Amino acid sequence: MKKMLLLVCLAAFAFTTQAQTATDTKPAETLQLKETAYNFGKIQQGRPVTHNFEIVNTGKEPMMLENVQASCGCTTPEWTKDAIQPGASSTIKVGYNAANEGPFNKTITIQYNNQQTKVLTILGTVYKGPTTSAPVNASLSLLKN
Repeated sequence: MKKMLLLVCLAAFAFTTQAQTATDTKPAETLQLKETAYNFGKIQQGRPVTHNFEIVNTGKEPMMLENVQASCGCTTPEWTKDAIQPGASSTIKVGYNAANEGPFNKTITIQYNNQQTKVLTILGTVYKGPTTSAPVNASLSLLKN
């Protein structure tokens, strides 16, 4: 009876060890990014800007970008809905609406191939632009009189 109980325990241990090994393996990384962050530097308020992030499918199967989501509504990503073939590249165009003055740091999450993820970052500083298209010329008031 003890031998049978020991045999059952050993079999259960071997089974759980094998199950953990099978579930611990992560799918191979197939999305390669040329860059993960972009600094726009100083941007004038009210002037939207864009940057293209290049991605490459390094896998052996076609890759689908399931979703590309920005951390806020001021950032808009655009990407292809078509499969990216092995060895092929594509771009994710990220736009930023520079409406608010001050520094910004925004993230864009890429979901691909059954919920694998990568994160992109854009950052910079928005400065207040002039209120008029040209500086006010005080001499103009003298000419009008």
